[in-house]
Amino acid sequence: MLKGGRSSGSDNILVRKKAIIIGNKSYGYIRVSSRDQNEDRQLIALRSKGIADAFIYIDKQSGKDFDRPQYKKLVKKLKPGDLLYIQSIDRLGRNYEEIQTQWRVLTKEIGVDICVLDMPLLDTRNGKDLMGTFIADLVLQILSFVAQNERESIRKRQAQGIAAAKARGVHLGRPSSARPDNFSKIVRAWEAQKITFEEALHRSGLGQSTFYRRLREYRLEVGEERRK
Repeated sequence: MLKGGRSSGSDNILVRKKAIIIGNKSYGYIRVSSRDQNEDRQLIALRSKGIADAFIYIDKQSGKDFDRPQYKKLVKKLKPGDLLYIQSIDRLGRNYEEIQTQWRVLTKEIGVDICVLDMPLLDTRNGKDLMGTFIADLVLQILSFVAQNERESIRKRQAQGIAAAKARGVHLGRPSSARPDNFSKIVRAWEAQKITFEEALHRSGLGQSTFYRRLREYRLEVGEERRK
């Protein structure tokens, strides 16, 4: 030991604490359930909060599971103290358990604040006391249950509607493409190798599977005509 109680270099014990990076950025997350669904409404709401497009993450796929690439990227970016905006609670998942799990991961494990735009009570920046936390947790559980119940109700109504339509003899799915008037001419040109198969599809305006179905029908009709 050195005088004054100081340790020599060999006696020094260095205690290194892991640095905790505190964030203060605002992010937005958008999920639409299919690639045909428009995300403009959610984008407008997030931009109104001053969130730059570079900080908005969008997934266009089903919420039945959580294999979402943009959401995973967002979670890796988030730091304690950051703020995440979502339009509604079901953007985090489609069932009670998934919503609860993701909320816990974000708020407890990562330490970010969440603001649900269509439910002001679900803003973790407010009500940090015991009563505020209790109310937020209660609202979260109720809305998570409602989200799952609504999804299950939609599935049930869809199944009932399909069953009723089939019972009435209603054809479901895309309407079948009709055989064009010049189909026989197209087929003869294709069979004589005067045009390619791709050109035959283009001229007929049919997809590949539909073309083959119409071709089978055409050949059956030609065969019947020859037998007469």
